[in-house]
Amino acid sequence: MPITTTIPDAVPVDTAQKRPPGPGPAIKVSGLVKTYGDVRAVDGVDFEVTAGTVLGLLGPNGAGKTTVVRVLTTLLKADAGEVVVDGIDAIGDPTRLREHIGLAGQYASVDESLTGLENLVMVGRLYGMKRKRAKERGKELLADFDLSDASDRMVKKYSGGMRRRLDLAAALVAKPPVLFLDEPTTGLDPRSRLDLWAMIEQLVADGTTVLLTTQYLDEADRLADDIAVIDHGKVIAQGTPAELKNQVGGERLEVTLDDPAQAPQAIEALRALCAEDPVAEGTTVTLAVTQRKGTIVQAVTRLNDAGVGVSDIGVRTPTMDDVFLSLTGRAVETEEPVEQEEAA
Repeated sequence: MPITTTIPDAVPVDTAQKRPPGPGPAIKVSGLVKTYGDVRAVDGVDFEVTAGTVLGLLGPNGAGKTTVVRVLTTLLKADAGEVVVDGIDAIGDPTRLREHIGLAGQYASVDESLTGLENLVMVGRLYGMKRKRAKERGKELLADFDLSDASDRMVKKYSGGMRRRLDLAAALVAKPPVLFLDEPTTGLDPRSRLDLWAMIEQLVADGTTVLLTTQYLDEADRLADDIAVIDHGKVIAQGTPAELKNQVGGERLEVTLDDPAQAPQAIEALRALCAEDPVAEGTTVTLAVTQRKGTIVQAVTRLNDAGVGVSDIGVRTPTMDDVFLSLTGRAVETEEPVEQEEAA
């Protein structure tokens, strides 16, 4: 079921803005548990998010990421644990918490039968704004998200990228200090993804705290200050992108063979250059190296002496894909970007 933008019962929209930020992290999760029958979808999750930063929550499909987000945004009730968001007990006082957060999910939760401006005015009114203020705020957001020219256009005529931007704008109507983004760029074309990244970066620069789940590892690498990797309902690694990459190991030598049948000879020839055995996949042989200097020359010499044909060779640093594969034993599963029916 699609996650929709969290909208509280009618409350004064400025309440969250007037309250000074509380001490400690903007989000603190301790021992969080959520079960479905005999399945522990979330099994003792702990993490913190510093105010004004982005935490990327990564994991394979079904790892528990969306369940965590739904608990933190009061859409699900936890079975155990503590959750504090913006100084508020998310489990004990969910109504109050909804005044302080925004949520945008994988699918744009906008009304296609309304215009872009009408959608934002509706959200503002649900937050308790006077109609005039809701309209002013809607126009501000449409300008911020480069949608002013489409403000009076029916949303059903929007492209996918435009709908996603409008959905994010709706999550920001009440200027929440904490924003939850559950795979917000899924299915977007590359241009729309880059545009949305820039918008998220600006929000954080302005002081918003963001918890982001994503299947795109380049997205996490670019946007996240810290990353938590979750698998089978547990956090299995935490740290900055650089720290997680360092855990995987140093630089890697990649050799592309002319003939994949020569992989065993290549592995034997290169084994002395690394502490662990090289790994072959298709025409590519990869090995962790302790130093960059001279490695390529030595590798070429050894492969030439062994009679192994090489079409390409190079040294690269670990990526978030390497981190994900090392931690979970699986490559990340992503959806292909979809073609938009209308330019954003």
